[in-house]
Amino acid sequence: MMATLARLAVVTAASGGLFGCASDKTAQVSEAPFNPVYLGIETILLDGDLVNFRVEMTGARNDEDVDAYARCAAAQYALIRGFGFARHLRTNVAKQGGTWRGDAVYTISASLPMGLKTIDAEVTVRDCGAQGIPTV
Repeated sequence: MMATLARLAVVTAASGGLFGCASDKTAQVSEAPFNPVYLGIETILLDGDLVNFRVEMTGARNDEDVDAYARCAAAQYALIRGFGFARHLRTNVAKQGGTWRGDAVYTISASLPMGLKTIDAEVTVRDCGAQGIPTV
């Protein structure tokens, strides 16, 4: 019994490390059906390989839906520019009324960049299409 409780404590602590990272805002999911309306993407080249993506949508369930929209824009932009990869630097999300806005910054590159938040642009664009998320 004690061994089982000890294992449960380890599993609980480990999963708390994974799931505890979400803020209260991202953890809250709307009870309404997911009916996103993608209102547009603004792309701003900041410096060489550094790109800012501003996205706007309604019908998001949480910050993650807005982040996914920005990620899809970044992946398509990387492909348009002849690059195969992008690395996420930051995304700020705000909700005003029923409209969600995301302000994300990515670097784009021809080879896989260092870091944990990298995306393969081709694979990501394909996944975005399968999920119905528009790109640039």
